[in-house]
Amino acid sequence: MEPPSGPASRRRVPWNRLLLAVSLLTFGTPPTTAQLTIEVVPPLAAEGTDVLLLAHNVTGNPLGYTWYSGERVENRQLIASYRADTNVTTKGPAHNGRETLYPNGTLLIQHVTQKDTGSYTLLILKNDLLTERQTGHLHVHPVLPTPVITSNNSNPWEHKDTVVLTCGPETQNTSYMWWINDQSLPSSTRLELSEDKRTLTVFSVTRKDTGPYVCEARNPVSVRRSDPFTLQVLYPVARPSLQASNTTVAEHEGPVVLTCLTDETRVSIRWFFKGQSLLLTMGMTLSLDNSTLTIDPVSRKDAGDYQCEVSNRSNSSKSDPLRLSVTWQENTQALNVGTIVGIVIGLLLVLTLTAALGCFISLHSCLHHNRGNWPPASTSGRGPSGGSVSQASLPEARSPAPIYQELLRPDTDVYCQINHKADVGR
Repeated sequence: MEPPSGPASRRRVPWNRLLLAVSLLTFGTPPTTAQLTIEVVPPLAAEGTDVLLLAHNVTGNPLGYTWYSGERVENRQLIASYRADTNVTTKGPAHNGRETLYPNGTLLIQHVTQKDTGSYTLLILKNDLLTERQTGHLHVHPVLPTPVITSNNSNPWEHKDTVVLTCGPETQNTSYMWWINDQSLPSSTRLELSEDKRTLTVFSVTRKDTGPYVCEARNPVSVRRSDPFTLQVLYPVARPSLQASNTTVAEHEGPVVLTCLTDETRVSIRWFFKGQSLLLTMGMTLSLDNSTLTIDPVSRKDAGDYQCEVSNRSNSSKSDPLRLSVTWQENTQALNVGTIVGIVIGLLLVLTLTAALGCFISLHSCLHHNRGNWPPASTSGRGPSGGSVSQASLPEARSPAPIYQELLRPDTDVYCQINHKADVGR
């Protein structure tokens, strides 16, 4: 006897496992219609953007869609699956929260990163329980930052140093280009590019190699250019010369123009007067580039040695002194006749006053002798006329009085005797 047959055992089988089993059974079955293809939109994905994986040439009304990360159909690689009869989407172990599976089989990946770069496989379960599988490839490119040029030598000397310019930062799948003075690099034995063109070497730099330099970084989704970079090349400064429109000029005339002559470029110019830094005075002006000094009008204080100095970042050089001579006339005039007559009269007045003062002093000395002592004994009682004078006729003697009181008396006779020094010595 055969044992009675019991009821059939029924278990729910997960959709993704069923789809996987069917795919294994039908794997290798040649397609009978147009082949399934996967399109990545956009084809060049930039980091941070959204990407669609589109299924083309899907036949009939499939029972479901399943997307896997990578090229292998494995449950641990499952991103999401969609079942058409229930309109239900199921997320798999490889789902990271940024993927969305639509009913038409399209997979959306939002805000892609470089880690999303790789292969993606679509498995379709058709009505006849056959499966179709196709793999697409996604490549996410970084958005390049603005490059920056760096130099191994910030102050190279002309004809002596070699400079290495680097365009950074370094990124994968990036190409580099260089420009100098807004032109592509010229063909020169002194210019050399590295294999990846990220580094430019300039051998034995000259002042013509100052630039500016610009580097460009490019990948499939972005292009960036650096800010201009100017190379500061140091070199000795040649001695300038000084030229004057006139080296001898009369005072209050002008203008005199002094010009500093130099073949150097990108230099500053200073002026010196009598070995000291020139301080501009009234009548002095400098041109905008300081190469010309104008003096108008000229003063005698402007006479002396002038120099100009040119300098760059490394050194400086002064011109030979140039002497400016200023002539002028003294303000002198000959004495006329009237002036001479005035001087003579003045001298005569001085002499007259001096004599009068001497007489006044002598007179004062005489009046100090009273009349009792006058005349002296040698006169024998004779007056000034030579006649005889008696004592009775003489005025009565009195005590000496100040001379001004004597002179005020109308009846006063004044007598004065002046003795020369020769007579006093006798």
